[in-house]
Amino acid sequence: MHASDAHPLLTVALLARSGPARDRLREALDHAGARVVLEDDPNTLDLQVLRDADPGAVLIALEPAIEDALERLDPVLGSPSLTLIFDEAELAARRDGWEAQRWARHLVAKLHGHQDVLPPGSEQDQQLQPEPGLPVTPAQLHADAPLAFHLREAEDAAAEVPADGLYQAPAELHEPVSLEEALAALQPVAPEPIAPAIPPIPASAPPAAAAAVSIGDHRRWSLVDDDGAVAAPPSISDTAPAPERFDIERLSLVELEPEAGSAGGCAGAVLVLAGIGGPDALRRLLAALPESLNTAVLVHMRLDGGRYGNLVKQMARVSALPVLLAEDAQPVEAGQAYILPDDIGIALRQGSLQFIADTAGIQIEALPAAHSGVVLLSGADAAQVDAVLALAAAGAWVAGQIGEGCYDPTAASAVVAAGQDAGEPPQLAATIAERWGVDA
Repeated sequence: MHASDAHPLLTVALLARSGPARDRLREALDHAGARVVLEDDPNTLDLQVLRDADPGAVLIALEPAIEDALERLDPVLGSPSLTLIFDEAELAARRDGWEAQRWARHLVAKLHGHQDVLPPGSEQDQQLQPEPGLPVTPAQLHADAPLAFHLREAEDAAAEVPADGLYQAPAELHEPVSLEEALAALQPVAPEPIAPAIPPIPASAPPAAAAAVSIGDHRRWSLVDDDGAVAAPPSISDTAPAPERFDIERLSLVELEPEAGSAGGCAGAVLVLAGIGGPDALRRLLAALPESLNTAVLVHMRLDGGRYGNLVKQMARVSALPVLLAEDAQPVEAGQAYILPDDIGIALRQGSLQFIADTAGIQIEALPAAHSGVVLLSGADAAQVDAVLALAAAGAWVAGQIGEGCYDPTAASAVVAAGQDAGEPPQLAATIAERWGVDA
């Protein structure tokens, strides 16, 4: 079945230089049932021609030769209503057979806004013939449904549920408790006895009453006529021994450990992991973040061609945060977004994060859990889920992408099923701004 049989045609502009990459992308668009309203070389394309074509989406074959042209076309490409799809020209030219068909199915899903990326014939035929036995119950349908979402929602709403005004549980009573402990906690506590104060002696009281009140030892009392004859109290030097000499010869200055995040550094960061379908999700996430944060945003999205410099330029067009390419020995600073190459990791040095050269790439366990977060977007590596959940158990904030734009939800769904936050990229950006905003 052709893709156009199930979905209406979508207008697309194909921007690529002449060659095999452009031919492969045109074949993929035809398979997707898209209507190509413009096909041209970005280096020679006029800005007004692109604007007049009014496409619903633009498919761009990325290569270094067109980077300046994309910046010139940015007034149209930067429109938030336009769907941008990027592909590496070198990879598109080599893509063939099963790999080409697989990429075409993902292109169909992205253009038409669904998640069906399976090949034809994988659909399950509806059972129209009656079968013996009882129908499936609602409890059986929801047997494997995760309850973490409902439990967290109930916990959040518990404080707003009306309570019984006739009973107020004691503050020291924590459930679960036994019946004996509850009854003991509700028993009134007897007040401690207070020593009676000595009543003052009335002026008209008889001498016998005055004698009954102890007024201390009066054998050393004396009468003096002159106020100046009152003896001065003994000085401290007369009663206390002279202090020993304070030895300062053995004192030394010790360098204190700097506070976390001192000198403009970051004590933690928000790590964003992505893959297939990730560029569009990352674009939506960065576009929704405020221009200033109390933390840094680290992005690791594995690219087949390794052209992370191009990804920096693409995301800088939509991000209010400065987007930089992470380099070895570079400090991680708050209010910045960094694109991480495959050979760059992080380490905590004197309370602040710093980029280091690491052939293994980013190590999730190197993030300080108390000050960090991890967001898993479409296509994130499922092998990193265990490390992400371990960081969450240590106190980090973790979230996964959901919604129609998540074309490869394996890793994101795993953390969501484990009870972590979930949402579409703009919703996750709002949570990041709430937790790490300047006014937070």
